[in-house]
Amino acid sequence: MASVAEPEAKADLDAFREEVRAFLAENFPPELRGKNNLLSSVEEAGEESPAEKAWRVAMGEKGWGTPTWPKEYGGGGLTKKQARALEEEMAKVGAWNPIGGMGVMMLGPTLLEFASEEQKHEHIPPICKGEIRWCQGYSEPNAGSDLANLQTMAEDKGDHYLVNGQKTWTSGGQWADKCFCLVRTSRADKHKGISFLLIDMHAPGVEVKPIKMISGMSPFCETFFTDVQVPKESLVGEEGQGWTIGKKLLQHERTNLSGGGALAALNSQPLGKVAERYIGLDENGKLADAELRVKIADFEMRWNAFLLTARRAMEESKAQGGVSEISSILKKAGTKLGQERAELMIAIQGYRGLGWEGEGFEQKELDGTRAWLFGKATTIYGGSTEIQNNIIAKRILGMLDHQ
Repeated sequence: MASVAEPEAKADLDAFREEVRAFLAENFPPELRGKNNLLSSVEEAGEESPAEKAWRVAMGEKGWGTPTWPKEYGGGGLTKKQARALEEEMAKVGAWNPIGGMGVMMLGPTLLEFASEEQKHEHIPPICKGEIRWCQGYSEPNAGSDLANLQTMAEDKGDHYLVNGQKTWTSGGQWADKCFCLVRTSRADKHKGISFLLIDMHAPGVEVKPIKMISGMSPFCETFFTDVQVPKESLVGEEGQGWTIGKKLLQHERTNLSGGGALAALNSQPLGKVAERYIGLDENGKLADAELRVKIADFEMRWNAFLLTARRAMEESKAQGGVSEISSILKKAGTKLGQERAELMIAIQGYRGLGWEGEGFEQKELDGTRAWLFGKATTIYGGSTEIQNNIIAKRILGMLDHQ
């Protein structure tokens, strides 16, 4: 991704901070403090309040929801120092980034690297403004772990492709406007026969069926394509380049799933504080359950060490020009830690951490139960832990198949 040089002196950075403070004072509604980013959720469509919409529009017009993306495509064009200053000033007043979702996490960076100029100008500005939702069309019923075995066919019909097939685990597909999809344009070669296509989810022949999960939510869907016409202009890169583009997109996904992105938010409520409420303190002011106290301390040290490592790795990757295979290590470690945290939360809350419904439970407790169950999926989606082990062994450690 193109980046801006970092020449600014302290006076320039101070002036930028003043600009940010003035912008926040004028545009961030105080009643939105502590709210979540609706665009980052695949669990529900979410209805914007007038205040939420105004905040999203203001940030989108400024380009600060995608602060380091190039200005010519709707990004903020900020340097890394300015982006950090923006983040810090927003945190001071409880402001949050209203721009997000798969368009920001995965597709945008991929388009910046592989798309034509026309495609960048068409698709990236709406992502920067949070105007459309994207979903991912990768996995299929018989091509999940072995993704290159995908069979959804895009047949060349001259001025368009005719797409037929089925995708599964299309997260948020029922809310999405468009889908970035891996399709087969040739059966002659397993990898070189794959292409990267952008598909309108409202096109005739697209059918989405939500899958109800054990957590009670339906963030995942089955998506069926029956004689769906897709313009040739929607092909990203060259025909047959989809495997290369798709792998790069998955690195962006794993980086965000690892802990550098959404999982970091899990630690917004420190376990120690939660435990004080449910367990209580002894006469020395320490958590009354000594064994649990040790487990929480051990986890918090490993969790914070991981977050610092993830942040350092991402900064190094950006400095080198983009994500790297280390995203597989981060994804494996981060999702495992996320599951450990959910288990600890259940241990802290006892029976109150196992409620499914009823007036006897607080909404936070019921949400926690569902989050614990949903968390089982994190070591499967985005490339299972077993797949990450293979990537780490072959591409990072250089091991051969028989080793």
